[in-house]
Amino acid sequence: MASKPLIIFDPFPRNEEMVFTQDVELELNKISNLITYFGSRAPDKLIEENLSEVEIIVGQTSMPKERLDMATKLKAIINVKANWEANIDYFEAQRRGIYVLSAAPAMAPAVAEACIGYAVSLARGTIHNYNKFINNEEKYGIAGNVNAYTLFNAKVGFIGFGNLAKSLLKLLQPFNCEVSVYDPWLSDSYLETQGVKPNELNEVLSMNQFIFILAGVTSENEGFINKDKLDLIQNDSSVILVSRAEVLDFDYFVKLAKNNIFRAAADVFPEEPVPFDSPYRKATNILFTSHLAGGLYFSYKNIRDMMMDDIKQILKNYPPTRLQRAEPSQVQLRRDR
Repeated sequence: MASKPLIIFDPFPRNEEMVFTQDVELELNKISNLITYFGSRAPDKLIEENLSEVEIIVGQTSMPKERLDMATKLKAIINVKANWEANIDYFEAQRRGIYVLSAAPAMAPAVAEACIGYAVSLARGTIHNYNKFINNEEKYGIAGNVNAYTLFNAKVGFIGFGNLAKSLLKLLQPFNCEVSVYDPWLSDSYLETQGVKPNELNEVLSMNQFIFILAGVTSENEGFINKDKLDLIQNDSSVILVSRAEVLDFDYFVKLAKNNIFRAAADVFPEEPVPFDSPYRKATNILFTSHLAGGLYFSYKNIRDMMMDDIKQILKNYPPTRLQRAEPSQVQLRRDR
């Protein structure tokens, strides 16, 4: 009988509760010889003494060309943290036919759901009305909704059109929004096939009542939504930031929102965890959350389901179908953390 394939499970900073539940462990032990390591990245010695036999690595294990040369049976590297680190030779992996996969699609539905919540909360003035109620200053019915507006039939702008934007677009369908998109990595004709209107960044910022900032940060776009761009946003628009704080001038973004130029929600920050004495904690009219839009057990179950589906596909010498494949020319530009 042929021996079972070797899988190294090295998922840090993910832990057992997130990606190695009992059902996953049982299934992997059925179909593979399994080496696991939790609590930190697996030691170099553990990785290197098994490179000649490993067929799948689950984690963000460092895999430069020297290690890829040793891993002659390797079929896939599965990143369960949903970003791209610079510790893999992506071009060499692609040349060898090794799949490098990310669990990013698994996180998108939960973040998209949060985006809807942020948008409705901003438009309806939920924080403002809550504070009024606590201070015995509330007004009822239409009197308390003088400055409220609705997501229904609204003009909506997306900055970035990746996994998250596609999930969000589905959730927006019942609201009958007019959606325009800025994404320089995608062609106009492709965006049109997705049912959105391609547009330039200035127009997306200046013409929409709701703006969702969904772009990841790269070496080319860090800080591209600068002060001049932020000044284009319509007064009283709702701006939702859930991708990376580095894509914009975050301090100026906070300043404009704090001064009620526009309404804002942010789930990400330039430094995380945010220092206890950060001035951001004093901007009480901004809807801040602590990078938790995607952090649900629902998301981790999605990761496990997608991961297991693709592991089984790959071990049968079929292409993966659920996780996102690395595109080396784009990955090398990313500034994920």
